[in-house]
Parts: sequence; structure tokens; C-alpha cells
Amino acid sequence: MLNHMNLRHTRGFTMVELAIAIAILGLLFAFAAPSVSTMIRNTQIRNAAESIQNGLQLARTAALRQNRNVSFWLVSSTDPKNLDSSCTTSATGPSWMVSVNDPTGKCDITVSDSTDPMTVDKHAAGEGSLNTVLTSQPTSGADRVTFNGLGQRISGSNQYTQINIALNNASSDDRPMRIEIGTGGLIRMCDPSVTASTDSRRCLY
Repeated sequence: MLNHMNLRHTRGFTMVELAIAIAILGLLFAFAAPSVSTMIRNTQIRNAAESIQNGLQLARTAALRQNRNVSFWLVSSTDPKNLDSSCTTSATGPSWMVSVNDPTGKCDITVSDSTDPMTVDKHAAGEGSLNTVLTSQPTSGADRVTFNGLGQRISGSNQYTQINIALNNASSDDRPMRIEIGTGGLIRMCDPSVTASTDSRRCLY
């Protein structure tokens, strides 16, 4: 009798109970999927923005440390996952280089103080930000951000003042980001959708 009772109390789910559980999980997933997708997309945007911000900070720090001009360049290459000798400067990236000289055709050069283009650091877009779309200001003629030995951004028509980060196949739920580079060397990440003057996330330009 005891064995029979134990078997009865330890039975598994019935098919009806299992079907109900699957249906409930399906409904929960259907409701959660859009918000999860939006979160993933916005995380990709933010990761790319942080990478660019970090690259700009590296360029500024190197300029201060070496007391000479160091530039941040947006570049593209045949394989966006690999920075090699096919690279060229590009206003839309999506990869970046930090170096003293123009890295065109030399993105395969490792960090060096003597070998042209005297690379400080580099980042391939395939490292977590392959689907991002970059646009920069000014829209024509600019191909770099150069910091001098005092950490200030050099003025000129070839200098970026801001870089905008979004995703391919933009969604209305996306939160594009912007990196602003002030003449004094201040590098800010901001949210173009924020307009309140008291909100520190808003863009200044």
C-alpha cells in the first residue's frame, strides 16, 4: 500500500498540464520578445558608442603623453572583422584607428612608436559592433579627430566634431547615440533624443 501511494504522489505532468505550461511560456515569450530585441539593439549601439569614445580618449591621452599630434581615424576594410592593408579612411567607419599618421593601407601595422603610421591602438567593427551605422559631422572633407600636445582638438575642415551611432534597419524603438568632440578636447557621449536643458544626457551641439 505504501509503495502504491508513493508512486501515485511522484507521478510527472500529464499531457494536458504540459500543453498548458507550454502555451503559457509561449505567451510570455511573445510579449517579452519585442522588448528583448530592443534591448539587444540598443546595447549594440551603446557598445559601439563607448568603443568610439574610448578610442578618442586614447588618442587624446597619447597626444598629451607624447606631446605631439595624435589622430583618431574612422576606417573601413574589405573584411570589417579584420583591419589589414586594405583599409581606407571613411566618414562612416565602422572600424577605427588611433595613430600619428594617416593609416590608409597600413591598418595591419601593430602598435609602434617608429613604424609608420605609428599606431597607438585600433578596433575592428566586427568586435561587437558590426551592424552599426556611423555618420559624422562635417559630412564632407573630414576624416579624423586630431589632438595636440595640450589635449585640444585641432580645428579644420578635415576634423570631425561629432560622430553619430545608429543601427542598420533602424527601428522607432532604437536609441541612437552621439559622440561630441569639443575644441578644448572634451569628449561626450550624448542622446540626441533628449531635449530637456536640465538633463545631462542631452547633446550640446
